[in-house]
Amino acid sequence: MSNQIVTISDIAVGQSLPELVVPITASAIVASAIATNDFENVHHDKAAAQATGVPDIFMNILTTNGFVQRFVSDWCGAAARIDSVDIKLGAPNFVGDTMKLTGEVTEVQGDKVEVRVSGRNAIGEHVGATVKLNFGGAA
Repeated sequence: MSNQIVTISDIAVGQSLPELVVPITASAIVASAIATNDFENVHHDKAAAQATGVPDIFMNILTTNGFVQRFVSDWCGAAARIDSVDIKLGAPNFVGDTMKLTGEVTEVQGDKVEVRVSGRNAIGEHVGATVKLNFGGAA
């Protein structure tokens, strides 16, 4: 966790967030699906996933959302509160791949900051997200 950005005055539109590299393992996919109460077999049963036409089990959206929030929180630390996350899934995260999260500040208005996040794997963009932060009154 870097937590280098601690005040709103340190932030500018166009600023890049430090990349986060996430290895996609079977254990991570299964454990996070169970932790989020997602018992769909495509997240823990390889044969069932393959029966749907995909090569292996894949990450669920709640886990992806968690990684997006972690990525932004690692950057801003306790200086801000996440007000909202708008997320769109694309290419699945399959076992054996790596997801690389990048981000850029797209808007700064008063105490409000908007960050555009992209998570890419070998297939393409796994997740696109807009995260809105509030630097006023964060705990």
